[in-house]
Amino acid sequence: MSESGAQRARLRRYPELPVWVVEDHQEVLPFIYRAIGSKHLPASNISFVHFDSHPDLLIPVDMPADTVFDKETLFGELSIENWIMPAVYAGHFSHVVWLHPTWAQQIREGRHHFLVGKDTSTTTIRVTSTDHYFLSDGLYVTEDLLENPKPLQLDVIMVKPYKLCHSQGENDAMSSAKKPKLALEDSENTASANDDSCSEGLGKDAVTQRRDHTCLRPSCSCSSESQECQTAVSTGEILEILEKRDAFVLDIDLDFFSVKNPFKEMFTQEEYKILQELYQFKKPGSNLTEEDLVDCVDNRIHQLEDLEAAFADLCDGDDEETVQKWASNPGMELLVPLVQSLKKRMEAPDYEMVHQAGLTCDYSELPHHISTEQEIEHLIQALHTVLKNFPKPTLVTVARSSLDDYCPSEQVETIQEKVLSVLRSLYGTLDVHLVYSAARPSPASRSLKLTDQASALFRSLTTLVDVNHAKVKTRGVMTETEHHGWSGPYINKEHLLWLAFSIVALGFYYQTLRLIFSRACPPAARGAF
Repeated sequence: MSESGAQRARLRRYPELPVWVVEDHQEVLPFIYRAIGSKHLPASNISFVHFDSHPDLLIPVDMPADTVFDKETLFGELSIENWIMPAVYAGHFSHVVWLHPTWAQQIREGRHHFLVGKDTSTTTIRVTSTDHYFLSDGLYVTEDLLENPKPLQLDVIMVKPYKLCHSQGENDAMSSAKKPKLALEDSENTASANDDSCSEGLGKDAVTQRRDHTCLRPSCSCSSESQECQTAVSTGEILEILEKRDAFVLDIDLDFFSVKNPFKEMFTQEEYKILQELYQFKKPGSNLTEEDLVDCVDNRIHQLEDLEAAFADLCDGDDEETVQKWASNPGMELLVPLVQSLKKRMEAPDYEMVHQAGLTCDYSELPHHISTEQEIEHLIQALHTVLKNFPKPTLVTVARSSLDDYCPSEQVETIQEKVLSVLRSLYGTLDVHLVYSAARPSPASRSLKLTDQASALFRSLTTLVDVNHAKVKTRGVMTETEHHGWSGPYINKEHLLWLAFSIVALGFYYQTLRLIFSRACPPAARGAF
């Protein structure tokens, strides 16, 4: 028995397929690590199949690489956009398949081979990929700077809605000149034409075997803009890889089916346009040397550091002198109209949030496509078509992404039920864990619960004040003859203390109410936005 076969035999099996449903996407990683610890997943060589409108393949910029070996610290460092690559550097994932809808174009389609390792100059995790996705975040370094490098195969594939796939199948009799460009045959021809320039080609047999996979758009061939070799990839090749691996994780973000760019609702069109100008990433030309790429990344890092420093300074004070000081720097002139516009709309702009929004405005916008019910249904059917040809995963992770407004809150429940129905139809009985329901109730339920707490507190304090007031009325009123001719109510020292206590209690109640309702509202709703 081969070493791989022996490892596969040693892996434990779940009696029912576990499905972990979380809110924020990085929250799935502890459950994957738990499966590794329990020997349901191997410690290495895991394939990760990722349906999402976002790649989530960035890296915590300043996190020391060795943090990945302290999982509790690691989990606290991760965010929704940067939780996969640390698991690659830790040696767990060696193959990532990003399956994306038609409106998500952050990474060039195709097969990417590159290294993920520890940058010896900064001790952080960096990559050798020259795709704009990584260059624009300053994550590229040359291979000679990487310590403990881990090879990663990244396959980027577009998933077409079922209706488009079905229509394409009906048109097989059309002439090649009239066939849709998303057809499988087109990619096959493209790959064949580029066999000389790529180290790998698209296997014709693999394509023929998986002709029914029309819901997956095979990827593009090598790009002259890239220093790494990309090849077209067929679903047959993906299937072959998954069947050879010891195990794979199926991961689904519900914003794959319908997605919002939440920052577009926070800013006016003009403000968003200014952010795009300020944070614009100038794409490098083709055929660059390593030195050119390093210079490109250095310039980008300095640009982002200057912008971060500017908005941090504005958090301390956004007076005209401070704004003009930063606007005098090359490329930052638009800070003046941006700050002016923000201050007209809000009393105290959240400049930290402004910077976070700007970081998403580099070479492309965040995807924004609120799907119709029919579009959602077509993508659900496409999901079913794709998964029915793949082997059964070891476990499934699902991210709702609704509290941060990436998956529309009015659609998330429907999408989740449809996804679970697909999984049940393919894999039978599921062991579903709705982690978000216990850990993070919805804003509406949180608000209702906290309002009930506030009401109970108010009733208690009102009762206390009423008791004190009754004491004043019954014990504090004296006649004119009893108190030197004074005909009004008289309050002695004891009653004054009771009243002072009541006033303090009411003040405490007011502050408690503020705390309660600040907890009930999402962060973006609590500030100026």
